[in-house]
Parts: sequence; structure tokens; C-alpha cells
Amino acid sequence: MADLMLKITLLSDTTFGRGDGVAGLVDAEVQHDATGCPFVFGRTVKGMIREECANLLFALEGADTPHAERWQRVGQALLGAPGSGEQQRAALIVGDAALPEELRHAIGWQVEHRQIQRHEVLDAFTAIRQQTAVNPETGAPQDETLRAARVILRGTVFWAPLHINEARLCAHQVKLAEALMLLAALVSGWQRAGTGRNRGRGLIQAALIERQATELVECTAAYLARFAKEMLPS
Repeated sequence: MADLMLKITLLSDTTFGRGDGVAGLVDAEVQHDATGCPFVFGRTVKGMIREECANLLFALEGADTPHAERWQRVGQALLGAPGSGEQQRAALIVGDAALPEELRHAIGWQVEHRQIQRHEVLDAFTAIRQQTAVNPETGAPQDETLRAARVILRGTVFWAPLHINEARLCAHQVKLAEALMLLAALVSGWQRAGTGRNRGRGLIQAALIERQATELVECTAAYLARFAKEMLPS
């Protein structure tokens, strides 16, 4: 089992909607825990990585590269395929993306001892943005289209644990090195996330982090360079 961390830095305000709102306050609420700290479910993060993988593989197929079939196989081993059974389960396991652990513990202690309130924590990391649909002919706001959505403020950093099950890779005859190279390519190309990412929100920067000895080291560039070398050998 290979263990890494995924670091996600919000470069613009972002909404990771949880599918509902709060009556009288917002139409789209963000997921947050019992202390008010926002987080993103691991399955949501994995879904966005899978979408990035589909885009990359589509580009490789369109470029008619001889490597397309190989990376298609690596992608299926790493992220799974629609309708796959137990034997074809994805090798990549993604945990929830949350605020740094020490920060969450400190906030949790303060909430528990009633030094701060849950809503104050949520308000510290988020804001409410309002928008309305515009008539394309007149440019005027359309009636009854005003919507409010909570956004997580830019500058917020989330950390998600990543685990790669090597046994599942081997079942597809895929090497761990190949999986890491593809994952680095996906992470480096992942620039938008969340609701409204096509309307100016959700600009992010993602990076792979691995533990070397006693420190955490960003390894995205190193694996990406190996991926590029595989694609364009000298």
C-alpha cells in the first residue's frame, strides 16, 4: 500500500455543494463538520480526479498516440471503470479533504469549551455570494432567479489522504510507478473544482505530497517529469 497526501489550495472562492441549502439563508450550502470546519468528501475528490483522467485519456486518443492504450489500462486500474466488479475495484482510495489536522483539533477544543461557536467557525472560512440569471436580450436580471450560495474562501488549504492498493494494480498488470506518473499528470492538470467552476469560481492548485524520512515533500513535479519522459522519450 502506497500512502500519499493530496494538497488542494483554493486560488479563488469555491463552492463544494452538499446538495441542499438552508432555508432563508443559502440555496447551496457547503459540507462542514460538527465544529463548522468545511471539508470535501473523498468520493467527491475522487470523482473530480476521475473526470480529469477522462479528459486526459480523450486527448491522448485524439492525438493518435501509441501510448493511449497503455494509459487507458493504467487509468482503469487506478480509478476503476463503470460497472466494474469486486475484482476490478479501483486501486486509488481517497479520504476526505479537510483542513490541516492541528488546526481542526485546535478549533474542536475551542468549540467544545464554548470559546467560539460553530457558526463563527463556518463564517471564518466561508462567505455567502448571491447571483441572478440575466436576460440575454436586455441584460437585465430575470425575476425570481436570485440565488445565494456559500463559498469557501480563497487561500483555504485542504489535505486528503491517498492510498494506492498495489495488489489491485497488479491484478491489471500495472506497476506502482505507472500509477504514480499518471496520478501526477492528473493532479498537475486539475485546475478547476466545485460548483460554478465554469463561471469564474473554483480555481485550485493541487499537489501530491509524500513522506520522506521525517518531512513531507511535494513530489508532483518528479512523477510528472517521468510521465513526460515516457510520453516523449529522447
